[in-house]
Amino acid sequence: MSLGAHLIELRRRLFIAALAVIAGMVFGYFLSDWVLGALRAPITELAAAQGRDASLNFTDVSAAFDLRLQISFTVGLVVSSPVWLYEIWAFVMPGLKRHEKRYAVGFVLTAVPLFLAGCAAGWFVLPHMVSLLTGFAPEGSTSVLNARDYIDFVLKLMIAIGIGFVLPVFLVLLNFAGVLSAAAILKSWRWAVLAITLFTAIATPAADIVSMFLLAIPMVLLFFAAAFIAWMHDRRVRRTQQQFDLELPAT
Repeated sequence: MSLGAHLIELRRRLFIAALAVIAGMVFGYFLSDWVLGALRAPITELAAAQGRDASLNFTDVSAAFDLRLQISFTVGLVVSSPVWLYEIWAFVMPGLKRHEKRYAVGFVLTAVPLFLAGCAAGWFVLPHMVSLLTGFAPEGSTSVLNARDYIDFVLKLMIAIGIGFVLPVFLVLLNFAGVLSAAAILKSWRWAVLAITLFTAIATPAADIVSMFLLAIPMVLLFFAAAFIAWMHDRRVRRTQQQFDLELPAT
């Protein structure tokens, strides 16, 4: 494909993904009250556990509406993840043969649960983060959190970790497509561990070392799981090639 054809293909993929996200936003708008209540739960638990007043604060007239739109967008991004994950894969790996098309199905069936698992992992460590960071406030003080900043932090954390959990799937499918070998994946394991550590350090607050490791450990395990699957695939391909060479008639 020419550069122009690639740009047209990219525009088409982005348009489909955007439509899916918008449809998910409509669904997320009706869930926004429930999501906001769930996101507020760590604040309520904090107030009960530390015996202090803690609440979310809306600093301007439009803050509540903006917050509802932000929640709707994030819910739409999560709900529409099967569509936009497939569109990313379809653009990155165009021109697959018919028997290779199943890789796209395998990608979606694997990437979507991992993305949701990553979002769940971010949600799992959230109460620990809130409790730790607000615990530095002096005893008897009141924690008044800016609602926009708090929700922005929570939602970005969940989406970032969700995407981080999906990246090993790209490694496996690039290997299946013959673009990346298992040896190349394993050779870069030190850089991968360093990148994962930096990623989780940025995604979590600097003072919360425990949450950083709680997120980094499963991501490192997923990387090595992807390398193992790629190694198994490469070994099977080599055996198939050797068998094919043996069956060739001598000339």
